[in-house]
Amino acid sequence: MDIVANAYEYLRQGGQVMIPLILTSLWMWFLIGERLIYFRRMNRGNLSLRETVEMLSDKPLPGTSNGLINRVVASFLKERTGNSKLDRGILELSAMRERSFIRRYLSVIAVLAAVSPLFGLLGTVTGMITTFDVITFFGTGNAKAMAGGISEALITTQSGLLVAIPGLFMSAFLVRRADSLENRLDELVMTLKRNI
Repeated sequence: MDIVANAYEYLRQGGQVMIPLILTSLWMWFLIGERLIYFRRMNRGNLSLRETVEMLSDKPLPGTSNGLINRVVASFLKERTGNSKLDRGILELSAMRERSFIRRYLSVIAVLAAVSPLFGLLGTVTGMITTFDVITFFGTGNAKAMAGGISEALITTQSGLLVAIPGLFMSAFLVRRADSLENRLDELVMTLKRNI
């Protein structure tokens, strides 16, 4: 219970700016979680390139995995016509459909991580304005009254950085995972095009 009370007191001292900062953080971490689950699912139980080439000779596709390669191959096998030129286009289309999901939300995560320190800076400005208002009314002799504005300024700055630093780290991590998936997708498309 003390942890909840301490957290509430900490957030309360940060002022009104803490509300959009918390909402930004929750939204960002929800999207990060969604992307982590997606990338894990896309890497799980995929066929090897040799197995995908074997699928072209009407071997049944194992239906146990929902990985990226399996999804592209299943989509292609469902739509292929037997005409090699047309089938190459269908393969590209199947890969393009999956490619659109790979980078989904990555730019939103990066923007939310970059906006967080700006909310912290806004809190710094509002805290300093509060401090100057106190100085205007009471002068510099009332340190306790000035402490509230300074506390607000420091807490919001700290909170903005606490949201932004891991958010930027996770954004870079997810971009690397997306790059890796896209490279595997390109390798799959090139391999299958040679064998159609």
